[in-house]
Amino acid sequence: MMDRSNGYEGIAAEFLRGRGSAPSTGIGARAVGNWARELPRAAAVLDLGCGSGLPITRALVSEGLNVWALDASPSLVEAFRHNFPTIPVAWEAVEDSTFFDRTFDGVIAWGLMFLLPAEEQRRLIRRVAGTLVPGGRLLFTSCAGTEPLVWNDAMTGLESWSLGAVEYRKELSTVGLSVTREYEDEGENHYFDAIKKGAGDPLANMA
Repeated sequence: MMDRSNGYEGIAAEFLRGRGSAPSTGIGARAVGNWARELPRAAAVLDLGCGSGLPITRALVSEGLNVWALDASPSLVEAFRHNFPTIPVAWEAVEDSTFFDRTFDGVIAWGLMFLLPAEEQRRLIRRVAGTLVPGGRLLFTSCAGTEPLVWNDAMTGLESWSLGAVEYRKELSTVGLSVTREYEDEGENHYFDAIKKGAGDPLANMA
């Protein structure tokens, strides 16, 4: 059976002992919390590759957002359900998740995008654009460099791919998303913060 979790089901126990049990002050929580505060209160947000939900989902919930989540690792989904029993979560891969049949005010993909092959990243960007409302936001992490890059994931040993900032901006623009800013957190994770342009949306007009 094909592993849709990009190797993370195989190292789920190790992940849960480390990143998967991170406190609310864990790496990335502050950056995600700042992003969440810019969304409307009670906004609907889709958390792609949610893992155990710690610390990223917790940061979203702490800011009063309504979260839907998915992960392709059954072990990580089980841990997520334990941590957040009232949040809808699906054991699904982003490539074919049914959550994309809904609409969302925001989508976040922390530590996920670069796990996907290049063409699947492009397809995911298109799917995200289709699920976001006008003025909706996409936040994802990948490498800061302008050029494409391939490396091996530190936990799974599998290849990871960054399209490079230039190509990400191009792909996002093609589907009506515009990068408003890029920044890094305390763990040197690089963020792309994009918005779906829509008439009358003040943030979209900033792009």
